[in-house]
Amino acid sequence: MDSGLFTANNVWMMVCTGLVFFMHLGFSFLEIGLTRQKNTVNILFKNVFIICVGILLYYIGGFNLMYPGFEDGDLGFLKFAGFGIAAPENGMTPEYADGGYTWWTDFLFQGMFAATAATIVSGAVAERIKLGSFMVFTIIYVGLIYPIVGSWQWGSGFLSSLSFGEAEGFYDFAGSTLVHSVGGWGALMAIYLLGARIGKFGEDGKTKAIPGHNLPLAAAGVLILWLGWFGFNGGSVLSADPELTSLVLVTTSLAAAAGGVSAFVTSFFAYKNFDLTMFLNGILGGLVGITAGADQMSPNEAVIIGLLAGLIIVAGVALIDKLKLDDPVGAVAVHLICGIWGTLAVGIFGQLAGFDQFLVQLAGVGAAATFCSLTAFIILFVIKKVSGLRVSEEEELEGLDIHEHGMDAYADFRMNQH
Repeated sequence: MDSGLFTANNVWMMVCTGLVFFMHLGFSFLEIGLTRQKNTVNILFKNVFIICVGILLYYIGGFNLMYPGFEDGDLGFLKFAGFGIAAPENGMTPEYADGGYTWWTDFLFQGMFAATAATIVSGAVAERIKLGSFMVFTIIYVGLIYPIVGSWQWGSGFLSSLSFGEAEGFYDFAGSTLVHSVGGWGALMAIYLLGARIGKFGEDGKTKAIPGHNLPLAAAGVLILWLGWFGFNGGSVLSADPELTSLVLVTTSLAAAAGGVSAFVTSFFAYKNFDLTMFLNGILGGLVGITAGADQMSPNEAVIIGLLAGLIIVAGVALIDKLKLDDPVGAVAVHLICGIWGTLAVGIFGQLAGFDQFLVQLAGVGAAATFCSLTAFIILFVIKKVSGLRVSEEEELEGLDIHEHGMDAYADFRMNQH
């Protein structure tokens, strides 16, 4: 491979790394916008903590837990290649990763993905979780659980070689299951153990909306996330291959647009209003839905996947409410339910479609579901028993910003502390 192509591939991967990093601003804005003013500093603190600690944990051991170098005959479930990120002999040459990028770029790109899994949990538990408890959970989940599940597929573990009939290996291009559902299962366990925010479910059993305080920020967050997804999916090509990167960006955008339109139209027929938050979450649902098979789908198939993801968002949000679970930002509907949909869609649409592949995809979903929900439940349950998960009623009513941080996000503007 000539050095020019190697450099071009590596530069593209570094640009994509920057775009995935930028998604953390999008997640922050979305979570702030859909929650109340009195918890803004707390949410920003959590999101900044996740990216800082996430990359340090990935450096300490996460990278080598996720890419441990399984050998033939290994179970492909758990292996550890050692602490630190010392580069191998050919790590900076085209021999590494088929000339797509260097070892350092590989570490940084994958490290950005690791932090995303915990950010998903942050949105679901907003406004009522103890900061210390959340930080402990994040450290264990990002440091251990995410890289172990990632190793099953991207680290050449047992899912990557799981075959059935004509299907050879589970397929998850950029992480509908390995990133989004991993975060989604953690989020589901957390909101189950935490309980709903005060006032979310009335004594009459009816669900009451707790409106977010800044929808312009929420909209900005979603548009930033869409932009970041060009790196999330586009970088997962693992080179600057002109045909494949351009296809992936097209399928990603079409699914996002279709998801948004489908969600707002479905929501309009169901609730007789044009709901911006459904529109925004529909876009995210489309993005999560296409992530498992963005390189396998035609534009037409990407639109269908997005349209169905939009329907799933509206139904998923209603289902979570019906189960009396409180998810302030819709994280479970977006990342878990649409993550499952996107993973199964690889067996229904695209170049790999077939019943055998569908069954392999289903098995992969089941493996991640079992491991992530069990481990998340155990971690959270132990934290709940040892130090408690939830802030006091007084802290929740007055806001976490004042109690946990001693500051106010909008110090000179106190009109809207609902």
